[in-house]
Amino acid sequence: MKVEGPALCLGPDIDTDVIIAGRYLRTKDRSVWAAHVFEDLDPSLAMRLPGTIIIAGKNFGCGSSREQAAIALKEAGVRCIIAPSFARIFFRNAVNIGLPVLECSCPCRDGEHVAVDLGGGTVLVGGRVFPTRPLSPRMQEILSAGGLVEYWRKRR
Repeated sequence: MKVEGPALCLGPDIDTDVIIAGRYLRTKDRSVWAAHVFEDLDPSLAMRLPGTIIIAGKNFGCGSSREQAAIALKEAGVRCIIAPSFARIFFRNAVNIGLPVLECSCPCRDGEHVAVDLGGGTVLVGGRVFPTRPLSPRMQEILSAGGLVEYWRKRR
């Protein structure tokens, strides 16, 4: 599975409260979550997310285990998230809703072209290649299906 898009570069320790603030969780309207992604970090980020690949620092998705954080990013149009490390629950929530995540440490500049090979274990950022451990075949199947629910529906 391959994913491409422009980079959106973020720092370390991006927690789920920064991804989607708790004040927006009173609704189940995913478009509201997408419109307010990263609002407390930078109110202009939500508009820049469609089609991007987020490259962040360590510990992405730390904090509360709210599944809405991964959903909000996917609904906002994020194609993939790359970071040296993720909070474990965020990583699984992302895979389960069909949002590719990959552990890799790679420097970037906003807007640089990023190409990710989830099965081959490479990340290409602005022409530079960064090797990484590929996702397991099962995780790739879940992502290809569009998430865990769709994966199981197709298997029934």
